[in-house]
Amino acid sequence: MVSRRTLAFFALSSLFFGGTFVAAKAGLAYFPPLLFVALRFDVAAVVMLAYVGWTSSRAELLPRTRDDAVGILATGVLSIGLANALLFVGQGYVSSAVSSIVFSLSPVLTPVFAAVLLADERLSARGAAGMGLGLLGVSLVVSPDPANLLGGAGGKGILFAGAVSAALGAVLIRRADSDLSSTVRVAWGLPFAAALCHFLAWSGGESAAAIEWTPEALLALGYVSLFAGVLAYIAYFGLIDETGAIRANLIFYVVPVVSTLGGWALLGETVDALAVAGFLTIFAGFVVLGSASIDFGSLLPSVLTDAPRTDDESTVREEPRGYRSD
Repeated sequence: MVSRRTLAFFALSSLFFGGTFVAAKAGLAYFPPLLFVALRFDVAAVVMLAYVGWTSSRAELLPRTRDDAVGILATGVLSIGLANALLFVGQGYVSSAVSSIVFSLSPVLTPVFAAVLLADERLSARGAAGMGLGLLGVSLVVSPDPANLLGGAGGKGILFAGAVSAALGAVLIRRADSDLSSTVRVAWGLPFAAALCHFLAWSGGESAAAIEWTPEALLALGYVSLFAGVLAYIAYFGLIDETGAIRANLIFYVVPVVSTLGGWALLGETVDALAVAGFLTIFAGFVVLGSASIDFGSLLPSVLTDAPRTDDESTVREEPRGYRSD
């Protein structure tokens, strides 16, 4: 059975990340892209550091080992900072639909890095088939104009690099196996992400004078900082710790579904038959991913239960890093 905690992490990270593409596209009308990301992480870092400082002891807060340092840097520099900087820059060249397709390559790329860096996370042929169905479903959901999908190679190259950074960061976090909690690790990582993005913004000649401080700009910044930032990162990085990098990154197949349904519910956008077919295809991909495991719930995380285990069960099930996919 899947633990309630794991299901909650999956649902919340999918939900909050689902609004990122829309909020980012809206915010780019008022902010230079790299400065937008940097300010996002400034706000998120202040909130997260205040939260962990209030709720954690000194022993829980301080990184003590090389693995702690690697986990923090992989979180802040790769999974958060560079991935989002490339996402926001790349989205300025292509539509939100195309952006979501390219960034949904992250679950496909994750097993590639896991095969090299993790001894206990491997993707079977069945798992590869399930991921292929998921990616096909994403393309059906967003159903971009073929002309847009084939054009804008520069923007899509930037987005692909962002997907690579997100996938590699997730695998390195799992490899580090830090003793810090995922929340504390994110709190330490966010200042590194903010510093990186401020440096990139300065290097690119972006200026705060170009920002238009409108209510819409503040709303977009607030969403990507707090909901798609603090809350989503707590859920997502907690999911990596519990399920492994490969299964955690399956959220990027659900994110376009959430974005599409949110546009339908809040903005009056239409959901056509092709999008419905995409939803069903993604679901079919999840079924294939989970069908070879102990039960259907295993398509998301490891076999975790809410019930206490015996000593024998803990010995058999405990694995140091990650879980074998399928």
